[in-house]
Amino acid sequence: MQQSYGSIVRRQQQLIRCLVGDYCSKDTLHLVNKGIRMQSVMGGGGPLEVEALSILRSISPVLDSTKHKGQAGKIAVIGGCREYTGAPYFAAISALKIGADLSHVFCTRDAAPVIKGYSPELIVHPLLEESYNVRDEDKTSISKKVLDEVDKWMERFDCLVIGPGLGRDPFLLDCVSDIMRHARRSNVPMVIDGDGLFLVTNSIDLVKGYPLAVLTPNVNEYKRLVNKVLDCEVNEQDGPQQLLSLAKSIGGVTILRKGKSDYISDGKAVKSVSIYGSPRRCGGQGDILSGSVAVFVGWGRELVSKVKMDENPTMLGCIAGSALVRKAASVAFQDNKRSTLTTDIIQCLGTSFEALCPVGSKSHV
Repeated sequence: MQQSYGSIVRRQQQLIRCLVGDYCSKDTLHLVNKGIRMQSVMGGGGPLEVEALSILRSISPVLDSTKHKGQAGKIAVIGGCREYTGAPYFAAISALKIGADLSHVFCTRDAAPVIKGYSPELIVHPLLEESYNVRDEDKTSISKKVLDEVDKWMERFDCLVIGPGLGRDPFLLDCVSDIMRHARRSNVPMVIDGDGLFLVTNSIDLVKGYPLAVLTPNVNEYKRLVNKVLDCEVNEQDGPQQLLSLAKSIGGVTILRKGKSDYISDGKAVKSVSIYGSPRRCGGQGDILSGSVAVFVGWGRELVSKVKMDENPTMLGCIAGSALVRKAASVAFQDNKRSTLTTDIIQCLGTSFEALCPVGSKSHV
C-alpha cells in the first residue's frame, strides 16, 4: 500500500511539472528540441509549451498483478446500425488495445452479429432499434426497455463513447438521447463523435454544462457546431480563441478539434497537440481516437480523484489520446504509406504505447 501511494505521488508531481511549467529537465529539453511538444494558449495569456508525452505517461496506470479484471477500465460504445458496423468496432477494439479490460458495444439487432463476428473480445448488446423495425404504438415501451437495459450496466462503465456508426434514424437518436441524459445523472463521462455530434449539434442541451462531456469534431462537424452555437463561420485566423469561446458557450464541455494539429479546450484553456501524425486520411481514424480518449479520460479521472488534483481529467484524456493515436498513425504510415488503413493503425497502438510508456518504466509511476 505504501509503495502504491508513493507511485501516485510521483505521478502527481510529474503531471504538475508538465502542466505548470518545470521545463528544465533533460528529457523535456530533448523532446522539445526534437519538436515533440504540446503548445498551449491559455485564456488571456501567451503561448506556453508543455509535454504531451509526459501527461500520457503520468495518467497511464501501472500494470499490477494485484489488480482484478475491470480496474484498468470498462468502456461502452453506443453505436452501430445495419449500414455502419465498422466504426463501433474500431472504437471498442481500440479501447482494449490501449489497455481497457472490458469493452462493450450497444448496437441495433441487425448490426450485432456482424460486430460480434469482427472480434470475440467485445461484449455486444443487440439492444437498439431503428424506426423501420418499430410500430408507432410500440415506440414508448421499446424506448423504456432500451433505457432500462442500459441502466443495468451504466454504473459499471468508466466512460461512454456515443456515436460511432450510430446513423441518423429518428427513433434511434431519441433512444440515445435518453441514454445520454441518464449518463449525466449517473455522472459517467461521455466521448461524443460521428453521428453523436449530429445529435448534439441539434440538441445542445444534451451536453451543455456537463464537464464530463468530450466532443471530437472533424472539420465539417466543427463548422456545424460553430454555426449552431456561435452563429458565425469558422475563424481560422483566431482559431484558438474561437474554440475557447465555443467550449465556454456550451458550458465547459471539452472539445477536441481534429486536424493537422489537434486543438483542445474546456472553455478555460486551449491546448494543441501536434506531435507525430500522418498524411493519410482513411476513414475510421476518428473512431480510434474516440475509443482511446475514453480510456484515458477514465484513467485521468481516477488519478485526479486519488490525489485530489485540480486538473480537468477530460483535458488530460484528450491530450493523451491525441498523442498516442498520432504516434500509431505515424508508425502505420511508415510501414504502409498510401495503403494505410484504420486496421493498420489499430495494430500499431500497442507497440506505439509501449514505445512511449514502457511497461515497468519508472517514468510513468
